[in-house]
Amino acid sequence: MKAPDFSYVQATSVKEAVAAFRACEGDARYLAGGQSLLAALNLRLAAPHLLIDIGRIDELRGIARDGDEVIIGALTRHAEILSSDIIARDVPLLSLAAPFVAHPAIRNKGTFGGSLALADPASEFPAVALALGARIKITGAEGTRLVAADDYFIDLYETALAPGEVLTAVYCPVARPTQYFAFDELARRRGDYALIGVAINADGGRSHIEAIRIVFFAAGPTPMRARAAEAVLIGRGLTDDAIAAAQAALSDDIAPDDDAHMTAAARMHLARVLLRRQLAQIRLSMSGKVGAS
Repeated sequence: MKAPDFSYVQATSVKEAVAAFRACEGDARYLAGGQSLLAALNLRLAAPHLLIDIGRIDELRGIARDGDEVIIGALTRHAEILSSDIIARDVPLLSLAAPFVAHPAIRNKGTFGGSLALADPASEFPAVALALGARIKITGAEGTRLVAADDYFIDLYETALAPGEVLTAVYCPVARPTQYFAFDELARRRGDYALIGVAINADGGRSHIEAIRIVFFAAGPTPMRARAAEAVLIGRGLTDDAIAAAQAALSDDIAPDDDAHMTAAARMHLARVLLRRQLAQIRLSMSGKVGAS
């Protein structure tokens, strides 16, 4: 199939892009990397009257450290995340996740901001942003605001972005020496969308967990934070009993549905398997037996 007819504007600034959106009398969409939107157009799943290309706005590019945060421009490519020394040093959870994102051809075109704007519940980077406690910078006609990742993901493909607003950057906290990270997913083939996946950000000494954020993806309509499992682990060491208790608590955190690929029961079982494996890996890291994940 071919995309339906639409008008096209190439914006040279965020201000110009937002103005073009407001001036459109029909449906308008922003185009960044296009890895999801162009497919939706060709399948007639989207039919905007106006396509606003923001792909050449230089102010939306780049990775830079600013104090205790790393700022990632919305147009930063997945491949740039994967190869960045700043990300590897200061936001290691993103480095762990990046190799799992699609395939090289898609990583070379797809954008970090586009992934978070689409908010596919089976995608890696939205889950990582939530696990990190990142802040999302959003720009619209009324100005700019920062939204915590905990408040950004609302429902299936629904985010805090209002019509006409542009996701312009993501602020990720710099990793502290006491933090440990783990990431894994299960998919039919490497690069396919995950059947289930988990991102973990744990903080603590060798004896116990002081803070932890556990986020599952492909487990619900949004990245799903496992708050009950987190609560079980706070103040405890990662003993086998503590890990088993966290696994049991997942029934209060995620409720996957049956779909064409897997039953809900199988997905829940695999979520518990991933949680046990990654918490065990963090335990090894905290004990000093291996380097931080």
